[in-house]
Amino acid sequence: MDLRHLRYFLAVAEELHFGRAAQRLHMAQPPLSQQIRRLEEEIGCPLFLRTSRSVKLTPAGKALVDRARRTLHKVDEDLEAVRSVARGEVGVLKVGFVGSAMLTSLPAILGKYRRLYSRVQLHLSEFHTSQLIEALRDGSVDVALARDAGTAEDLHVEHAFMEHFIAVIPKRHPLASLRSIPIGSLKNEPFVFFPRAAGSYAWENAIRLCGFHPNVVQEAPQWLTLVRLVGAGLGVTIAPASVEEITTPDVVCRKLLPSGGSTSIDLVYRLRESSPLVKAFCEVFKSSRSSRRAPAQPGLSPSR
Repeated sequence: MDLRHLRYFLAVAEELHFGRAAQRLHMAQPPLSQQIRRLEEEIGCPLFLRTSRSVKLTPAGKALVDRARRTLHKVDEDLEAVRSVARGEVGVLKVGFVGSAMLTSLPAILGKYRRLYSRVQLHLSEFHTSQLIEALRDGSVDVALARDAGTAEDLHVEHAFMEHFIAVIPKRHPLASLRSIPIGSLKNEPFVFFPRAAGSYAWENAIRLCGFHPNVVQEAPQWLTLVRLVGAGLGVTIAPASVEEITTPDVVCRKLLPSGGSTSIDLVYRLRESSPLVKAFCEVFKSSRSSRRAPAQPGLSPSR
């Protein structure tokens, strides 16, 4: 049985007139009558009582009306469900991110995505960049926001948020009175810094900016921890400009000279990714990022 036979049947059953049903279906009346006869032959009983003046449903026809409606409704529901999957509107999306990405407009973008795709189960997980890259490769996450991800043959890496490095020093440090700090003046200072294992490319990028190998006296994996250690007087550090948003009263942030060093939050996903979920997320992310321009504090806030 062809599903269109059921659609033809319902049109006639609701109109109880072959001419009006044919107009509703945008077809001629004779082909419609032929299709109804084929349906009746397939079922093995008449569905309509036809006279020159009227068309009425037989008991079998009345029994088929509700069943045909349920069948077609279920088919339409199933097809729409399939289309929703193809549009990335249904499913599970696993997004990994580094903690400092939450200091950018990422939270607002995630909120917009959830509003637009409310039926997607959004799973968020925080990692270091090195862990994120492995999680992408083993399928633990579908898309990632990583700090200075570098390049990889099997991954698409796109700069999302670029920002300058700043110096983070104790408030009582002799250099705290300066508006800008020459990077060379930190050469002999004790540093608190993130471990290279957290992200080798990000670590190398920061060391390259310094122009010297800092005397790291304490390592910590999170920027908030590093900021508190600076405030406690354990050392100084350089950090992405967005870290200023989580500083405490016992530290100050200053521009670095010479300027030009930068770090980025990168949007990363598998190179041959075909998931509609990932595609939809990236579209929302890119459109939101380009439309959101947060007011910058001169020399300190990240470029959005």
